[in-house]
Amino acid sequence: MMRWLLGRLAPAGKHTRLTVLIFHRVHATVDPIFPREPDAHFFDQQISWIKRWFQVLPLAEAVEGLRAGTLPARPAVITFDDGYADNHDVALPILQAHGVSASFFIATGFLDGGRMWNDTLIEALRRCPAPQLDLNVLDLGTHTLGDVAQRRAAIDTLITQVKHLEPALRQQQVDAIAAQAGVSLPDNLMLTSMQVREMARAGMTIGAHTLHHPILARLPDDEAYTEMLESKRHLEQIIDAPVRFFAYPNGKPGQDYNATHAKLAREAGFSAALSTAWGAAAPGCDLYQIPRFTPWDRRAWRYGLRLADNLRQADYARA
Repeated sequence: MMRWLLGRLAPAGKHTRLTVLIFHRVHATVDPIFPREPDAHFFDQQISWIKRWFQVLPLAEAVEGLRAGTLPARPAVITFDDGYADNHDVALPILQAHGVSASFFIATGFLDGGRMWNDTLIEALRRCPAPQLDLNVLDLGTHTLGDVAQRRAAIDTLITQVKHLEPALRQQQVDAIAAQAGVSLPDNLMLTSMQVREMARAGMTIGAHTLHHPILARLPDDEAYTEMLESKRHLEQIIDAPVRFFAYPNGKPGQDYNATHAKLAREAGFSAALSTAWGAAAPGCDLYQIPRFTPWDRRAWRYGLRLADNLRQADYARA
C-alpha cells in the first residue's frame, strides 16, 4: 500500500519527486539524554522501511536524474551531516547489511580528535559529577543536574544562551563551561581521516560541509567561500577523489545561507548543494538548493505517511 501511494506521488520520469533523507548521529544504544535520536536498532528499522518503499540511489545518480528528468519511480537518497564517528562505526555496517549507499557531509575542521562546540557543552553537562553547576561567574546562571531530565533542560537552556554568540566567543564560553564542570571531554566523537577513507572505499559518497560548520550567512563572502573550498580540498586529499557535493551548515534558506552561497558553491566546483528545507526535489529544480527531510515517527505507517506528505510539498524553499 505504501509503495503504491509513494509511486503515485513520485512516478518515474519528469513528474517524479526525489526524497532526500537527512541524518546526523546513529548511537549504538539509546542516548538517555537525547532518546529521540536514532540508535542502531531504530536506524536499522528506518533503513528497512526506506529500502522497501523507495529506490535508494547514490547522490550522483540522483542529481543526474534530476538534471535529465530520468529518475526512476520512488527515488530516494540517504544523507548524513557533520561527520560523527558513529556514522562509520554504527550506521555504515547497517547500510552495508541492507545493500544501500549514503552520502556523508563532513565538517573537516573537527576530524581526527576535534569536537563541535555544542558537543563540548553537551558532554560537559552529561559528565558533570555534581548535582548542580554554578555558572554565575560566566553570567549563565545555576543549573540543577539531579537527573537526566534536568541535565537535558540545562543543555537546552545553555545552548539557547550561547548559540548566537560570535564563534570565537561562543567557543570560549563552552570551554569555560566544561572547565567549571570539571570533566574530561571525549576526543573520539568525530570521524578520523582513516574512517573517511574507509567509507569512501566502501562505496559511500563523501561530501563537504565546510571547515568549522559556521552559519555562512554571518560570514563575509570571501570567508564563506574559503570554508567551502578548503573543506572540499581537504576531503579530496583524504579520499584521493573529487568531492562533488556540498551541504550548507544548519541549511535553512534565507537564514543560514542565501542565494550568494548557492552561487559560491557552484564557483567552488560543486555539482550540487543540499539545504535542510522540507520538501522534495523535482526535475528542473535548483540543484544548489536541494531540500531534505526525515520523519521522527517510530511507527512504520506514520513514518511512511509523513514521507508521502513531504512528497506533496513543492521544492519552493529558496534563499
